[in-house]
Amino acid sequence: MKFVAAYLLAYLGAAESAAAVAEVPAAAPTKEDVLRILASVGADAEGAEDRLDMLFAQLEGKDVADLLAAGREQLAYAPSGASAAAFAAGGPAAAAAADEAAAKEQEKEEEGEEDELVFNLFDEE
Repeated sequence: MKFVAAYLLAYLGAAESAAAVAEVPAAAPTKEDVLRILASVGADAEGAEDRLDMLFAQLEGKDVADLLAAGREQLAYAPSGASAAAFAAGGPAAAAAADEAAAKEQEKEEEGEEDELVFNLFDEE
C-alpha cells in the first residue's frame, strides 16, 4: 500500500508541475521517484524491488485517473462496516439498537477507567 501511495504522490506532483508549465502531459513517475518519496518519510523500501516492479508492470500503459474512477465505482457498492451488517440483519431498528449498545459499552469502559485512576494514599494494596 505504501508503494501505491508514494506512486500517487509522485503522479500528483508531476501533474501539478506539468499544469504550471502550460498543460504539458504529466510524465509517469519512475521507480526512483517512488523510492525517494518513501525514503523522505523514513519508510523501509529495501528488498521490495519485486513489489515495486509488479506495481509498475500493472500500471504500465494505464491512466491513473481512469484507475481511480474505476476504484471509486467499485467502492460505491461495497458495504462499510458494522452499520451495513446491522442494517442487513434487521433494518434501521437493529442498526439503532446496535448503536445504542455500542454507546452503553463505551460508557461502561469510561467508568471503569475512572475507577482505576482513583486511588487512596491509605489503601493497603
